[in-house]
Amino acid sequence: METNIQKMQVLLETVRAGSFTRAAERLSYSQSGVSRMVGDLETDWGFKVLDRSREGVVLSADGRQIMPAVEALCEEFGRLQRHVDEMRGLMRGKICIGTFSSVATHVLPPVIARFRVDHPDVDYELLMGDYSEIEQWVAEGRCDLGFIPREPRGAGMASRPLVQDELMAVVPADSSLATAEVVSLADLANEQFILLERGTDDEITPLFRRAGLAVRSKLSTWDDYAIMAMVEDGLGVSILPALILRRCQFDVAVRSLEGHPHRQINAIYRTADVSLAAARFLEYL
Repeated sequence: METNIQKMQVLLETVRAGSFTRAAERLSYSQSGVSRMVGDLETDWGFKVLDRSREGVVLSADGRQIMPAVEALCEEFGRLQRHVDEMRGLMRGKICIGTFSSVATHVLPPVIARFRVDHPDVDYELLMGDYSEIEQWVAEGRCDLGFIPREPRGAGMASRPLVQDELMAVVPADSSLATAEVVSLADLANEQFILLERGTDDEITPLFRRAGLAVRSKLSTWDDYAIMAMVEDGLGVSILPALILRRCQFDVAVRSLEGHPHRQINAIYRTADVSLAAARFLEYL
């Protein structure tokens, strides 16, 4: 079986991207080159790995059977490559970071800028997801590092505190609550509430539950900026992290909450397999 690791890496990225075009963009290859390498694998292996359609590509039945082995092989090759680079004293390759919008917008840019000055040969990939997805990506080796507002729950994972992010009340600018310096959860519980949810992660409802209050929510979304727009239009009130409100351009009032609740954002990583580049990146946080 004459197969090289590069073709398997291209196949893996194509499956993750869901199309030859998106995979080519991520890998800086031509679309035809990506398609050809995947086709070479299928010819070599003697069966179809991907089902193709106008919407993109998905794994075939045979592809689903072989993909775990392809993922494991690519991950092991990545470890080997990093180990060789480290033995040679090289700082290159790619750091894959799982993150969410406020960290990607307000925390990572200056860190990457400083790191790039010292290590110009390192590339970066940011994967945006909810907190459970981010932890899973790190645990599986898809990402080198991740950022989540809690401790990791899986085995073999470690964390490093990054920043304390205060939770703030966001209310319409013409609301009576906008005249207060501090807003209570009881005040917000009497209003229509727009809930920030990311997948199965909901940081806000437990705040009300601990205070013995219920949230009156008919609107929920994972998009912070959509919530600001809805509050601006008078559709309700919300609670958002201060980090995402740093450059708020919406006509809303942002007020402190009683007790100044906050969330702890942590950098997470695998304890047994951190690349030299990722370990060095952690030092810049």
